[in-house]
Amino acid sequence: MLRKTRPEFAIGGEPLGKIKGHDIELYLDVERPYPPMIRRPPYPASLETRKEIEEHINELLDMDVIRKLDIMK
Repeated sequence: MLRKTRPEFAIGGEPLGKIKGHDIELYLDVERPYPPMIRRPPYPASLETRKEIEEHINELLDMDVIRKLDIMK
């Protein structure tokens, strides 16, 4: 979503990152019954996929798009 709506989340040539002083409301347009892809139980990711996921999470952390919560420690 961030990449599709980049103008709303980044100024000029600046990278995506934390937005200060603005609120945004996100609405999910998926109602029950949920589609099959959402209803799937969790499954383990391959080692290669886990590395890619971790890299993506670290990128989002570096850009201050997401943050770690203390309850996860």
